[in-house]
Amino acid sequence: MARRPLPRVLSKGSAQLARSRELARTAADSATDVLHPLITIARGLRRLASAGRRRWVATPKDKRGALLFLVASVVLVVTLAPYGPLLAVTALMATAAWQGRDRAPSAPDGPDEAQVQRLKSLYEALVPYFSTAEDPEPLYAHGGDWEDAFPEYDFDGTGRVTHLVINYPAYFTDGEPESRARIEHLLSAKSGRGREYHFAWDEEGNQLTVRVLAPLPTDIAAQPFVTSPGETVLGFTDPTRVRRTLPLTHGEERRDVPPVVWRTGIRSTEPHLLALGQPGSGTSTLLRSIALQALHHGDVVIVDGGGTGEYACLTGRDGVLAVECGLTGALASLEWAAQETERRLSAANRAHQAGDPPPEDTRRPLWILLDRPTAFTHLAAAEGREDPQSLLHVPLRHGRPANVTVVVADQLDSLETLSAPVRQHTRARVVLGPATTEQLETVLGAPPHTTPVDQVPAGRGYARLGAGPVHRLQVPATPDPYDDATSDAHRQAVLDLLPPRTTPAEDAAPSRPVPERPDTEALPVGSVLLDELPVDSVPLEKVPVEKVPVEKVPVEKVPVEKVPVEKVPVEKALPGRALPDEPSPAEADSEKVPAGAAVPEDTAAAEVPREAAVAESS
Repeated sequence: MARRPLPRVLSKGSAQLARSRELARTAADSATDVLHPLITIARGLRRLASAGRRRWVATPKDKRGALLFLVASVVLVVTLAPYGPLLAVTALMATAAWQGRDRAPSAPDGPDEAQVQRLKSLYEALVPYFSTAEDPEPLYAHGGDWEDAFPEYDFDGTGRVTHLVINYPAYFTDGEPESRARIEHLLSAKSGRGREYHFAWDEEGNQLTVRVLAPLPTDIAAQPFVTSPGETVLGFTDPTRVRRTLPLTHGEERRDVPPVVWRTGIRSTEPHLLALGQPGSGTSTLLRSIALQALHHGDVVIVDGGGTGEYACLTGRDGVLAVECGLTGALASLEWAAQETERRLSAANRAHQAGDPPPEDTRRPLWILLDRPTAFTHLAAAEGREDPQSLLHVPLRHGRPANVTVVVADQLDSLETLSAPVRQHTRARVVLGPATTEQLETVLGAPPHTTPVDQVPAGRGYARLGAGPVHRLQVPATPDPYDDATSDAHRQAVLDLLPPRTTPAEDAAPSRPVPERPDTEALPVGSVLLDELPVDSVPLEKVPVEKVPVEKVPVEKVPVEKVPVEKVPVEKALPGRALPDEPSPAEADSEKVPAGAAVPEDTAAAEVPREAAVAESS
């Protein structure tokens, strides 16, 4: 079937519309050129009228009559003089044209002498890298023309380059990272140190665009971020590669800033994070910011290897399972975390096999935050104990399906001390503080597209999530609210985000696994087990128990008449008897047991001890 041609209006409508738009634009430009004198005179008359009105308002009321008489006299003289009105109108038009002229300073046609000299120095510095002896028409040559090499350029008020487009020959090896790194280092050194430059390589067009990046905002405090469950804001970056923005508040001001969002959970490709930096670079601030965001939808376990009390504000808070600063507590908490991960996996697997949704307790995210775990490595080796990093293998390897997320923060020089599972399973990376390009490439896996600087504020660095691009990062200010150096605004911002304290700080303890009770066969020979009674109804200080703790003894029912009781010396009190100067155990128990407490009938009738008695050989 033949295709019918489109109607003529539809096929040629776009061309006619474009032609009409071009004609209208040309007519408007021509009219503006023709009417430009009239526009200038009208603008001048308006300015003269405004000046006259201001003069009339500024004149005192008692002198306005004399001013009106003077103006009327001038008008009368001009009217009676030969050619007076014509000369007056000509003078008024000339004055209006002068007052209505465009007073904006005209932009210079090209760079000044200082800027030309700076461009020439950049051109001469690039000659050894962008020229060869075999090139018949070299674009770069000593003493050559720099205008063809730099088609676009901008300068700031101090005369330094802020934007520069560089043409380079096609035979330059722009696909090799080493060649790019040499050019970027040269341009950052010649254009001015102390600033961050962004380099955009156009390999198809053989152009390099250099742009100076504005400093990232450092005044963004911790606050509730508009994110969905499973999204964590690591910080903020440039709008060059991030299309999403978050509404933030800074005092009474509201603004939109592009964030670096880290997605965790079952469908995350980067479920765990590793943050490295120099001392004082802000890694602890990053962990506090992550903890405050994680407490909205999950539970948190914190292990502080530095032992400086950076996380004391989180102790006993709702959702904080433990805040450990010692080796023993760290081992217990991480062992529990490993067992909890296995329990979640087993529960979820049973639910999947039964065709049911996962249990509710396996859906709630569990966050394990470790600050400087390498500090425990040396301590554990000195004491001959297990390294806490070895307990992270299960949460790191199987944490994603169990909704367990591990975040490790340490110093940059301790990278080799971290265990292999930590380095292998933490694909989301953050580097804070000053670092060289080699260090950034080692940690992040790719070099940044900007030049790192030596002096950076706290919380400034780079982030890379998996195989994505490298972003500049500025962590929101989340200081320790108990630190005296913290400002009142930042302290209050952190305190407002803390969940309520449900457990006193001195009673807060991690939720650890309860050890199993030993079997009955493990009890010492000669032990006698009676009915189990409430522990708080027995005076523990008067129970003669040896070697076996009372709360760990399993209770079995044994007939009272079959209890082997041997005679002992008189000076030792037996269960059921009392020394002459001491009350009987029954009387002591009656004093300890509160009124209305239930007592087992068989025990009350037999009037025997309520705990295990150890028979001693005479």
